[in-house]
Amino acid sequence: MTKTLSESGYLVGKCLVAMPAMEDTNFSRTVVYVCAHTSEGAMGLVVNRTIDQLSFDDILEQMDIEPGVGTQSIRVHFGGPVEAARGFVLHTADYRDEGTLPVDSNISLTATADVLKDIAKGSGPRRRLMVLGYAGWGSGQLDEELKENAWLICPPDEKLLFGEDNEAKWNTAMKLMGIDMSRLSDTAGHA
Repeated sequence: MTKTLSESGYLVGKCLVAMPAMEDTNFSRTVVYVCAHTSEGAMGLVVNRTIDQLSFDDILEQMDIEPGVGTQSIRVHFGGPVEAARGFVLHTADYRDEGTLPVDSNISLTATADVLKDIAKGSGPRRRLMVLGYAGWGSGQLDEELKENAWLICPPDEKLLFGEDNEAKWNTAMKLMGIDMSRLSDTAGHA
C-alpha cells in the first residue's frame, strides 16, 4: 500500500484561507491547498486564481501535445509565486501514474507530461486543476504565519478545490468553517 503525504501529519490535505488583513498581494483572499508540510517546510497550491494570459491548449502546444476535445475550456491557475514556470496537476485520486503522489485518499498531485497527454486524450483524472508555480514556506515559516493569524485552516471538498467559480472560493471556504464575514475583524489579535 502506498503511503500518502498526509500520513506524515501537519497540515497536508487541508486548505489555508487567507485572513482579510493579508497584505501579501500573492495571497490576498486566496485559498491554498497544502500538498506537503513537514518540519523542513511546506508546499501548497493556490486554487482560486487563474492566469488569464495562458490557456491549457497553449501549454499543450508548447509541449508538442495535441489538444483534445474540451481542452480549450481548461483554465490555467496561478499556484503561487515560487517556480512560476513549473506545472502541476492537482486532481482526484481516480487517476494514477508512476509520477503521481497521493496527497490523501481523495486527492493526488502529478507533475509529469503524461498526465497532460492523458487529459488531452480524455483519459485523465475525473476532476483536475492545472497550476503553474507553487506557494512555499521554509522550516517553521508557515507555523509562524499561523501563530500570527495570517491563515485559517479549512477542510477541503471537491467543489472548493475544483469548482469553476474562483471568485466564490474564498467566501465558500469561510462558510465551510462557519464564519460570518460581517463578524470577522480585519485585525489579528492574540489571546
